[in-house]
Amino acid sequence: MKRVAVLNDYQGVALDSADWSSLDGRVEVEVFTEHIADPDELIAALDPFEIVVAMRERTPFPRSVLERLGNLELLVTTGARNAAIDVQACADLGIVCSGTGGQVQSTAELTWALLLGCARHLPTEVDNVRQGAWMTTVGTDLYGATLGLCGLGRIGAMVAEVGKAFGMKLIAWSQNLTTERCEEVGAELVGKEELFGRSDFISIHLVLSERTTSLVAEAELRAMKSTAWLINTSRGPICDEDALARACAEGWIAGAGLDAYGVEPLPADHPFRRLDNVLATPHIGYVSKRVYAIFFRDIVEDIAGFLDGSPVRAITP
Repeated sequence: MKRVAVLNDYQGVALDSADWSSLDGRVEVEVFTEHIADPDELIAALDPFEIVVAMRERTPFPRSVLERLGNLELLVTTGARNAAIDVQACADLGIVCSGTGGQVQSTAELTWALLLGCARHLPTEVDNVRQGAWMTTVGTDLYGATLGLCGLGRIGAMVAEVGKAFGMKLIAWSQNLTTERCEEVGAELVGKEELFGRSDFISIHLVLSERTTSLVAEAELRAMKSTAWLINTSRGPICDEDALARACAEGWIAGAGLDAYGVEPLPADHPFRRLDNVLATPHIGYVSKRVYAIFFRDIVEDIAGFLDGSPVRAITP
């Protein structure tokens, strides 16, 4: 019987989010609720398993790790791609890699939760009520403010629609963005420098790649208004985190709403955990009941397909 390791089930919901009964008698499932960061510890923990389920990019699987997992036959990731998995190495080592479906609405929703939380200083004011204080901040209006969208794909377009409902002015930029796409969404196409200089709120919606790594660095942050907020629900390394921490600490910008980081879980001593003008959430943009139901339903199907000799949703180099 094959053994299945389900990684990083922080909330302990993996086995309740889908019907696993079709795999009864075919596999033994073990759930890991704690993150294993050290590669040697990870390899020791996963060595007995033929099947591993990875949740998004929570655990990296570079070639150096995959080569030492001699029993691994199937690596399943939630989502259709996973930048933390060396897919070419999987192919070279004969490891089948499968993905799942998903949806992007939940990330767009969290983007607005962060943006509104920043604009109205919700962490501070909620804490005021709990601590017996009352009304110490002045919020920022969205109506008439300029929302700068760094990326105008599916999530960026959803965020834009809500921005229009709030009466915001929309401007957008990315490396390959076209005037036609902006017209479809109702945004003005601008250059990168203008995006950072004009926006009252900037929301990042880009895929992490060599071109987008550290795309938002010191120069871009210093170009922003001192009253502007940066929202990142995409991937942490798109922003230079050291520069962003300084920008928030030293007042170059009003602050940031963040849901993704270069290292996750975020180190205990990271400045994003303690800066008053950073609203930080633990990469929960995709963490919703509907998304988890899709993920784990497809995980069960992926495992069954592999066991039947007909892998589904295969991810190839």
